[in-house]
Amino acid sequence: MRVSSQLFHDYGFMPDECAFGLLTPDKQYRNGPNQNPDLTWDDLPKGTRSLVLINDDLDVPVNLDSFNKEGTLVSYEQQRRILCHWVLIDLDPDTGPIRLGEFSDGVTVGGKPGPAGPRGTRQGINGYTAWLKNDPIKKGNYFGYDGPCPPWNDEVPHRYVFKQFALDVPRLGVAGVFEKPAVVEAMRGHILGQASVTGLYKFNLE
Repeated sequence: MRVSSQLFHDYGFMPDECAFGLLTPDKQYRNGPNQNPDLTWDDLPKGTRSLVLINDDLDVPVNLDSFNKEGTLVSYEQQRRILCHWVLIDLDPDTGPIRLGEFSDGVTVGGKPGPAGPRGTRQGINGYTAWLKNDPIKKGNYFGYDGPCPPWNDEVPHRYVFKQFALDVPRLGVAGVFEKPAVVEAMRGHILGQASVTGLYKFNLE
């Protein structure tokens, strides 16, 4: 089983088209194109009836004291945590590859609709829901894909892992509004195979 993208090679840099936030010359964030990358799969295990996709940023700083602050760096040595950027379930593998921007095209301020998604899929709440909960303008439930927006002063290129799971069921046993942990639990005993591709993203201020 393999999964790949035409936009970036494994551990190659993702393009700005996929970013949730971009930088202005004065180091202020503006909304990015926020398009989900294209993804293609092959060599699925026999008996695959649906696919699940989980996209995580593995490199979010735990300590935010130096986050986006002039004259400081988010150093390599800082402790990191995972932030989920996309949870997609019930994808029929026979409907073909995911197209660029098919599941997300632009930033939706105040939350994105869900859980119903294109092609009869369902999408979970991503990490921006908790991240933006105290922002009076941007807070809301963010379903589906929302792309990279790392701190501009981070020394580390963030790793965005797109992990795909082949399941033996056409519809996963979760109901209503859901997040990544519920999907991980519901997949137990149903995974026939898995594969991943990792994209990097970092603001270049040089």
